[in-house]
Amino acid sequence: MYKNKKGFASYLIVIFLAMILAGTVVFNLYLASLQPIKQLQSFTPSFVSEILANDGTVIKTFGAFKTDKISYEEIPDVLKKAIIATEDKNFYQHRGFDFLGIIRSTGSNLLAGHVVQGASTITQQLARILFLSSERTYDRKIKEFVLASRIEKSLTKEEILTMYLNNVYLGEGAYGASAAADVYFNKKLSELTLSEAALIAGLPQAPSVYSPYQNKDLALQRRNQVLNRMYTMGYITEEEYKSACVNKI
Repeated sequence: MYKNKKGFASYLIVIFLAMILAGTVVFNLYLASLQPIKQLQSFTPSFVSEILANDGTVIKTFGAFKTDKISYEEIPDVLKKAIIATEDKNFYQHRGFDFLGIIRSTGSNLLAGHVVQGASTITQQLARILFLSSERTYDRKIKEFVLASRIEKSLTKEEILTMYLNNVYLGEGAYGASAAADVYFNKKLSELTLSEAALIAGLPQAPSVYSPYQNKDLALQRRNQVLNRMYTMGYITEEEYKSACVNKI
């Protein structure tokens, strides 16, 4: 009886895994059939911030404080590496979504008993910024996958990264990395140090939480996490890592 139950359980596991594999293949084929988004390079989202009540009701909306557009060539190499190391280490390898990242983050979240790791790529985040709301639903997530796939067919990786860094909200009313450099450091983007670039790269996850104006200690902790990831990925040397970690804001 025990052996039969064990054999049946193994059979169900195999069937379940086969269904997941088949579903993944079908979904990938569907994404592969999607068309590019026309004139995406010239698309400009409406920068509007919202104050929400506990039940999600919009209390007040207001426009952006500051936004500056920059080209790919104007983005410092150190900021490109900081963002990729922090937000999407497989950015140049995936097609808009990272299944390995999803599996890895799902495992970490299950072990922790709550969400400790996200799995959205830079392209998925851009899709959300341009076309979707911030609501956490399965429906929105599916739309995010579809749009990310179409964005990857519409733009080069360099264009995606540029559009992301021009539109992502980085706290204190600053939309885009150039605006953030001005708001937080009163500098042009090209003038950022490694430490400053790492601080900005740590903001997208929770801009109000990691803003140095709101909580300097948390901002420094987050900056050092970014620096550690850059060092782990070989983007900076140990000496650069240690030196940047002791810099004050």
